[in-house]
Amino acid sequence: MRKAFGPLVVVGAALFVAAPYFIAQAPYESTMGLIQKIMYYHVPSWIAQYCAITVCGVASAIYLFKSHPVADRYAVSAAELVVLFGLMGLITGPLWARKAWGVWWQWDVRLTSALLMELIFVAYLLVRQYGGPGSEKLASATALFGTATGPFVYKSVDIWRTVHPKTTVVPTLPSSLGAPLALTSAAFVLLFVVLLTLRVNLAERQAALDEMYLALED
Repeated sequence: MRKAFGPLVVVGAALFVAAPYFIAQAPYESTMGLIQKIMYYHVPSWIAQYCAITVCGVASAIYLFKSHPVADRYAVSAAELVVLFGLMGLITGPLWARKAWGVWWQWDVRLTSALLMELIFVAYLLVRQYGGPGSEKLASATALFGTATGPFVYKSVDIWRTVHPKTTVVPTLPSSLGAPLALTSAAFVLLFVVLLTLRVNLAERQAALDEMYLALED
C-alpha cells in the first residue's frame, strides 16, 4: 500500500481537478435544474462512507474475536472516516433538499436511519476516547452494530415510501449524468483510501510511541 500511495494521491488529485469540468459539462436535470449537480458530491460521499463502514466492520470483527492490534488501528481509522464522509452527506443532503423538496429535513426513514447510523459511529469514537480500560472491545461491538445498520439504511427507500428515490435510480442514469457521477465517486473512494492510509500510519506511530513510554517507565 505504501508503494502505491504516491500514485493514488496523484490519480485522486487529478480526478478532483477534472471533476468540476465534467460536472459543469453535464446537462441539467429536467425538473431540478442546477441544484441537481449537488448529486455529484452527495452520492459519492455516501459511497465513500460505505467503504469506510465495510473496513471498520471487518476490522472490528477481527479485533473483537482475534484481538489483533493492527485490525484495531484500521477499525478506529475507518470509523473516523465514516463520521467524516457521513457528515458530508448530511450537509449536502439538506442543501439539495431545500431546493428540490422545499424543506431542509424530513423525518422519513432514509434520513432518520442515516442520521442514527452516523451517531452510532460517533458513539464508537466516544467509547474509544472515554470508555477507559477495555473500551476497545466495547467499541468493536458498537462498530459491528453500526455496520449491521448499513444495509438497512441503503435498502430503506425500497422497503418504505420515502422522499428519496429508490436505489434503482442511480444505475439507470443516462451516460451524460452517470459518467460524471462515476468520476466523482472514484475520486471520493480514492480520497478514502488515501486518508485511511495516512490515519493508519498515524495510529502505528502512536502505538510505537506508547511502547517507548512504557519501556521508559519500566
